Amino acid sequence: MKTLLTAAGVALALLGPLPAMSSDLSEERIKELVYEAIRENPGIVMEAVELLQAQEAEQQAAAASQVLSAHRDTLENDPNAPVIGNPDGDVTVVEFFDYNCPYCKRAADEVKALMADDGNIRIVYREWPILGEGSVFAARAALASRSQGKYEAFHWALMELKGRADEASVLQAAEKVGLDIDKLWEDMDAPEIEEHIATSMALTQALGFSGTPSFVIGEALVPGYVEKKQLQDLVEKTRAEN
Repeated sequence: MKTLLTAAGVALALLGPLPAMSSDLSEERIKELVYEAIRENPGIVMEAVELLQAQEAEQQAAAASQVLSAHRDTLENDPNAPVIGNPDGDVTVVEFFDYNCPYCKRAADEVKALMADDGNIRIVYREWPILGEGSVFAARAALASRSQGKYEAFHWALMELKGRADEASVLQAAEKVGLDIDKLWEDMDAPEIEEHIATSMALTQALGFSGTPSFVIGEALVPGYVEKKQLQDLVEKTRAEN
């Protein structure tokens, strides 16, 4: 009903001033006026809808810009976040993901292809384990692998797991990439790991993300799985703006 009344108000505004005492019009009378306006001017409906959509898009873009401005440094330059690709790249792609998210696994191939075609991209990974205990264990293990210099290799190994990421499958993947398992267990309790995950949770809440994967590329907030072409287009747009 709120949407209907809003569209009605816009449509009537486009038609011109209302009769005197319009503030006293009932909801039923407003509907009658709208129906009359539609019969006389069928195109007014699409015009009103398009105007509302444009206004909403502008408001959303302004809100997103403010949020990104407030959190840009943490998103792109947090020393406690893994970076792969070109550390000195001119465009940064931030990805929030979960190792048990099937769409994240599909997106991993798209990110790989993007990096293969563009050697001037920084990928900042934000571990965001939201799909159960196995996801939390995988995220903590991946972050712990940084101290052994094997984050990227371990990341891809976890993304390539056929089944669900849990303690057994994660440790098996860790052995395959040559991680010292005893050291991995020890490093998983490091305070910076808890800090990374907590920061990811706070950032996604501020940015309005509700699921994985989610990307930040320049001024764009991109929730959900995206193909390489869309990622590439957003990178080029950001590069041009910079």
